Parts: sequence; C-alpha cells; structure tokens
Amino acid sequence: MPKKPGTNPKGEFAFFNVVYEDDSQRSNRRVPTELLGGLDGDEPARGYIMEQDREIAEKSGKPVLEIKRIERVGVKKK
Repeated sequence: MPKKPGTNPKGEFAFFNVVYEDDSQRSNRRVPTELLGGLDGDEPARGYIMEQDREIAEKSGKPVLEIKRIERVGVKKK
C-alpha cells in the first residue's frame, strides 16, 4: 500500500529545536537518525543543521546566524 505524503516512518529522523545567537528559534528541524548516537551523541546534528542553514542563507541572500544551542524534541532535560 502506498505511503501517504508527509508521513514520517518512525525512527527515520530526529527533530531538534534550534536557538540562534539573536534568540530566534526554529522548531522541528529534521536530522537523519543515522548521523546520531555513538560517542558523539547529538553533536553531529549541529553540523548537519549548520549545513542546512548555509544552503538556506545562500538561496535567500540573508546572513547565516550562529547556533546558540540545539535541543532534541521530546527529550526531558536533566
């Protein structure tokens, strides 16, 4: 049976909220789960999101903002 457009098979992506240096926030940024885990944990998500931001900035003509912090969606803070 075909999959409905816009559906996310469980576990394919992890979602992150990103807070930038100007305190703006972007929610639910998708990062492939295959990049995450291991000894680095969620740190590879930062590089992946930075690359996405560079591509977006290039297309829009706006400067790239520095990332202040990233937080995985759905994970409780310690």
